[in-house]
Amino acid sequence: MSISKYKVLSNVVKYGSLTKAAEVMGYTQSGVSHTINSLEEELGFLLVVRGRSGVKLTKNGEQLMKTIKEILKWNEHLEQEVASIHGIEVGMINIGTFTSVSVHWLPKVIKYFQQDYPKIKINLVPGDYRQIEEWLINGDIDCGFVSLPTVDKLDVIPLKQDRMLIILPPEHPLSSSSTIPLQKIKYEPFIMPRKGSDDDINRVLTAASIKPDVKFIAGDDHAIMAMVEMGLGISILPELVLRGHQRNIHIKEMIEPINRTLGIAVSSMKNISPATKKFLTYIQNSSS
Repeated sequence: MSISKYKVLSNVVKYGSLTKAAEVMGYTQSGVSHTINSLEEELGFLLVVRGRSGVKLTKNGEQLMKTIKEILKWNEHLEQEVASIHGIEVGMINIGTFTSVSVHWLPKVIKYFQQDYPKIKINLVPGDYRQIEEWLINGDIDCGFVSLPTVDKLDVIPLKQDRMLIILPPEHPLSSSSTIPLQKIKYEPFIMPRKGSDDDINRVLTAASIKPDVKFIAGDDHAIMAMVEMGLGISILPELVLRGHQRNIHIKEMIEPINRTLGIAVSSMKNISPATKKFLTYIQNSSS
């Protein structure tokens, strides 16, 4: 069995499609199909089932996939080590991230990293906190940004503090206040991020023993700001999210400041790839 067959299977599972996997890998659809069939013949059982909704793993395929991911991960590490011995830095880093980091922090870090390591490719995988934690545990990404505390299974490097701020509509009665006590928002209509992105706000509200009057749940930070601008309610967002916004909203500090702690996590510091290790150094330097 060859690594190339495992890579094909991994991409078929990732994209849920033989055709999409073929496009990404530069193969023909029939070539991908033949590779999967060949691997199944070698193993003696089916790995995937093809249906109208796409391609899914069989139970046997699910059982093997975790080991296959590990094989591919260590093969990538090996290729990076060999290249490094030859004086060439190569590889791929899959990074789980969310919007505020992707827009306001990562571009500058990636720019400097790519200047020093132009042959190391970076793949940004957008998600919310819980998705990123799950991807790290499953080995789907190499590292990911998280808000602390996170799950115990991960190794985390704390990076920076990010203030949590209250946002108000243009004509809100509290807009004349320079700072706002959290208890003032107790009976205000509140706009909450969707589950998976609401950890930071829930920590703020729980610490203040406030159960907000949640009127709306919005899919992303920009939607929350738009709804606040239209007077549909108030909300709380991190300062990094609000940086450079162009909405007609008021941003207010809390009387007792509360921060979120951003960090970057890996499944195990002992097992990270050489390329990921180099990238973590750049991230740490950018936050100091």
